Amino acid sequence: MNNPSHTQHLLWLDPFRALTDAERAQLAAAGLAVHPVATLDDLRDQLPQAGLIALRLEGTPELLRDVQILQAEEGSALSVLCRVERRELELAVAAMRLGAQHVLAADDFSAHAWHAASQRPAAPQVSKPQHKPSRTVVYVDPASRHLLALAQRVARAPVSVLIEGPTGAGKEVLARVLHESSARALGPFVALNCAAMPDHLIEDMLFGHEKGAFTGAVKEHRGLFEQAQGGTVFLDEIAEMPIHLQAKLLRVLQERQLTRLGGERPLELDVRVVAATNRDLRAATASREFREDLYFRLSTFKLRVPALRERPGDILPLAARLLMRHAEGGRALSVSVQAQECLKNHPWPGNVRELENVVMRALVLCTGEVILPEHLMFDDAAWAPSSTQAAPAAWQPPLAEAPPLPAAQAQRISSAAPNIWSPANPPAPTPSRSPSDAALPDEPANLHQAVQINEQQLILAAVQSTYSRLEAAAKLGISPRTLRYKLAKLKGGAPALA
Repeated sequence: MNNPSHTQHLLWLDPFRALTDAERAQLAAAGLAVHPVATLDDLRDQLPQAGLIALRLEGTPELLRDVQILQAEEGSALSVLCRVERRELELAVAAMRLGAQHVLAADDFSAHAWHAASQRPAAPQVSKPQHKPSRTVVYVDPASRHLLALAQRVARAPVSVLIEGPTGAGKEVLARVLHESSARALGPFVALNCAAMPDHLIEDMLFGHEKGAFTGAVKEHRGLFEQAQGGTVFLDEIAEMPIHLQAKLLRVLQERQLTRLGGERPLELDVRVVAATNRDLRAATASREFREDLYFRLSTFKLRVPALRERPGDILPLAARLLMRHAEGGRALSVSVQAQECLKNHPWPGNVRELENVVMRALVLCTGEVILPEHLMFDDAAWAPSSTQAAPAAWQPPLAEAPPLPAAQAQRISSAAPNIWSPANPPAPTPSRSPSDAALPDEPANLHQAVQINEQQLILAAVQSTYSRLEAAAKLGISPRTLRYKLAKLKGGAPALA
């Protein structure tokens, strides 16, 4: 029998799945009162009332490092228990080396194992760090791990770096890794998006001006290069920099000096320049849109950030991290196995930025504790199948899955495509309908009507691809009574509520 006086309060952080009542009962039998937390901020708030911390790790020990940094900042000495999959022996070893009190199998909830783990002596008091902690990044896929190791090596060399990669893949994240892994980590990191500023302002933003240099210059202004003294300047979308400023930037990089607009005295610079682009700069130099000498000055060392589809091992850890970041009100959410498969099989043309959008939409649509496939709204362009190849099943909402149909039936329901409606991709009108089919409007007038049309199309597809209404209801995930009611509305008759 568990003694309530010996109950320990356990902060439970698992970004992958929620605790079941049975698992919570097993932990209670081990003398642990579980308090699920959804984010590191929630964890920080509850540290004073807790006795232990339990973390779920997958692929990388970065979450453990995050918690250790948080504890160091708060002066906390709570012991940390880590849960890992049985097959991830290397991760378990890494967690122990980093200072985890104990590592348990992720599927082990036995009272004996947790009681033994929680009785180990507390970790020593951790002093507050005297240096800036490194930013946590999610690099789990082998390609990402190789890139991270290479970036950390390049960071120690005093060279300019050019980061290439598609939009939204995380080029600025890698630039911050370069900064925080270098000897300049305690210095400032100053970023400028060259495509986001008007031409006449970029020069002033980069190099600054003296008082009275032009009308309205009522005081001197330190440019980004001066602001980054001792640190790193990150120039994003460098290919968009106006050609007349490229010459001045080249001189600054060569001379390590700059002169403010309207100034006479050159200023010595001690900065590192990291640039990024989603364009082919070699092609831009060939077309004289970018200076070749500046290209070679910036690309002393080149790093390429792969598209998210090229590093599938990062998708689920990134989704878990984004859930922790954006969940509000202490929501402890998990992602179902089916939803995880949808995430892994999506091509992610928008890369990490698109993944973040999908996660935020799921947080809006999900009212429970588990994110399901129907909560995942992908961008329309990625959902639409091509004319020669159907979209993979994992891209489709779960209600639209159906076995192959005979040609006659397929023609009748050709308008019941499982794509979400958008103005750029409206549902095609049905070529032929039987008298029992509902008359659906060809073009929705508003969002409410679009949702209705999508629901009606899915219902028609399910009914005509199954042998009974009972089977159709099961395919749609609704009760037969609800299906009868919706079919009655479709046909314009009275609702059959009986």
